Amino acid sequence: MLKVLKWLVIISVVVAGLVYTAFQVSPWPSVLLIRHWFGAETRAISDALLKHVPGDVTAVLDEPYDQPDPDARLDVFRPAGATGPLPAIVWVHGGAFVFGSKSDVTNYLKIVAARGYVTVAVGYAIAPTATYPTPVVQVNKALGYLQANAARLGIDPRQIFLAGDSAGAQIAAQVSLLVTAPDYASRVGIAPLLAAENLRGAILFCGALETRSLNFDGPFGGFLTTVLWAYSGRRDFIDDPRLKDFSIPANMTAAFPPFFISVGNGDPLEPSSRATERRAQELGVAVDALFYPKGHRPRLPHEYQFNLDSDDGQLALTRMLAFLQARRLE
Repeated sequence: MLKVLKWLVIISVVVAGLVYTAFQVSPWPSVLLIRHWFGAETRAISDALLKHVPGDVTAVLDEPYDQPDPDARLDVFRPAGATGPLPAIVWVHGGAFVFGSKSDVTNYLKIVAARGYVTVAVGYAIAPTATYPTPVVQVNKALGYLQANAARLGIDPRQIFLAGDSAGAQIAAQVSLLVTAPDYASRVGIAPLLAAENLRGAILFCGALETRSLNFDGPFGGFLTTVLWAYSGRRDFIDDPRLKDFSIPANMTAAFPPFFISVGNGDPLEPSSRATERRAQELGVAVDALFYPKGHRPRLPHEYQFNLDSDDGQLALTRMLAFLQARRLE
């Protein structure tokens, strides 16, 4: 019996050592755990929106925008019976760069489309399989595709809004920089496929918009380390010079499009959104911000805007729609 116990202890130590080593040499083990933990929550958020989805919305699903790339597909939603071209809201889904799908925002985009817009959910490759700047390149290509196919899809090519939530907000904002700041686009090495005058605005929910305010020693430190390691492709991502291009406030110019920005007061990424709004004000960029005081109750978590059963989620939707309406061309 003692010999068996001895071998069990040895095996346990070896297995523990292998597991520890696996977590140190690759982000994959942690990413798989993140996908498991957050996948069910994301589906529950989407399912809760189903009761709010109107029935008079048409859909074009899995439209390939960059063949043969299997991840380069988009879904297009449009109010049934609408005539003529409509402004398009091109939405980049969240998922901390390592999980998520365009289908996660299907119900929300149907709700918005019913208000008189074409809404587009952009699929993109996620990390660690694809690293930065792959999603930025893909969303840029999606914009080019939508411009080329605007008539068929019922889109007014003069009225494009870039939008996103969480990691998707960062990607949408970075593409907005590419479109409006030629020097930045040249430095990053991505030629924009949308003319700046056709970008009417941006919508940024709960975004990871810069890294300076991230607390890698706090309760979410392990999570943040994993996703940035996976997305950058570097264990020493802090020393990666490309992180300078990642930051939206640090690279924003006065030409950045007008934008709506919001984040919950219980979201660990709140400082990122507030820093972006402050920089916009310094530059004179038009910004409509929906923030909440620290004492607001209930404390609003990451992605609070998708909870349309709450007054705060409804307020975020109302404010976003007001921003869009103010920027529409007649």
